[in-house]
Amino acid sequence: QVSLVESGGGLVQAGGSLRLSCAVAGLLSSNYPMGWFRQAPGAEREFVAAASWNSGATRYADPVKGRFTISRDNAKNTVYLQMNSLKPEDTAVYYCAARSRFQVMSIMTSDYAFWGQGTQVTVSS
Repeated sequence: QVSLVESGGGLVQAGGSLRLSCAVAGLLSSNYPMGWFRQAPGAEREFVAAASWNSGATRYADPVKGRFTISRDNAKNTVYLQMNSLKPEDTAVYYCAARSRFQVMSIMTSDYAFWGQGTQVTVSS
C-alpha cells in the first residue's frame, strides 16, 4: 500500500524558513516524478514544485522561484521542500504527490496518482 506522509509544517514569521519532508512508503520514489502542491483556504490546489525521477530536473511555480527548493534523498525514500524567505501569502496546506512511475514531471494536480494528507504552513506578518 502506497503512503506519502508530510511533516515539518508549522507557524513561522515572515522571512523565516521551514523544511517540509515527505516520507514515501510502498513505492520507490526514485522511479517517480514527485511534486509539492499547496492549497490556501477558499482557493484551488496549486502547483509549487516538481522533480524529475531521472534527470535531476526541477520546476517551480513563479511565486516561489528563488525561495523554495525541492530535493530527494533516495536512500531514505524521502522528498523535501526547503522554503526560505517565507511570506504570509505562502500560508497554505502543503501536499506531497507522486506521479506514475517513469512519467515526466508535471505541474498539473490531475497528473498525480498518489497524495499525502498535507501539512499546514502558516506565515505570520
